[in-house]
Amino acid sequence: ADVTAEGVTTTAKEEIENYVLNGTKLLVPYAHVADYIICAARTKALAKLDEGITLFLVDTKSKGVTTTMLGTMANDKQCEVVLDKVEVPQKNILGEVNKGWPIMQQILERAAVAECALMVGSSQWIMDATTEYSKTRVAFGVPIGSFEVVKHRLADMLADLYCSQYITYQAAWRIDEGLPCTKETSFAKAWVNEAHRRICLGGNQTHGGIGYTWDHDIGLYWRRSKPAEISFGDADHHLKIVAEQLGL
Repeated sequence: ADVTAEGVTTTAKEEIENYVLNGTKLLVPYAHVADYIICAARTKALAKLDEGITLFLVDTKSKGVTTTMLGTMANDKQCEVVLDKVEVPQKNILGEVNKGWPIMQQILERAAVAECALMVGSSQWIMDATTEYSKTRVAFGVPIGSFEVVKHRLADMLADLYCSQYITYQAAWRIDEGLPCTKETSFAKAWVNEAHRRICLGGNQTHGGIGYTWDHDIGLYWRRSKPAEISFGDADHHLKIVAEQLGL
């Protein structure tokens, strides 16, 4: 997904009954099995990049649409979608012409919180698995959970997990209540990105070598954490939004 207006480079040229779309979209999840995709495209070149963007509902079976699966470290389903002179009827416009970016912003806020919830669930699994492993893995004749360094690591992981849960729930509640939520959703995504990374690292380090292999589930959680971290905006992107909301 395009997380900034500057990132929308696909163009849409108006004709008599259709718009003709040209451009490439990268990292589109599950595009290979989608019947339709929502495409943000520039319908008017303006000085302000957040203007002149329109949302189109594109039939993936249309002539000129090419979808290619991308290889990823997490083995998740990410695609490249190439739009080459794709004709889209005007009735497939979502919302109003040139006014699509405010809709995109709302979608991205909700998507960011949903991604936070996914990472919170992942963090909980890693916390539970690592705690249990620390109780059963024996080294030097005692469970590794008896070592102070492991205890402190697990305590730090738990603090990150609890904070991630709280700020994710807070952002989701504000969305559900229809309250202003831009600052809260961006703060949640920025924090959970970093906290989830620390929790994954703590889980891997506690499991030792097996935690970095393809033979243990925790390795999969680590690989999946990387695309989750950048999906719908990385920490730097969202910290910038938080700063703007503070008037900085």
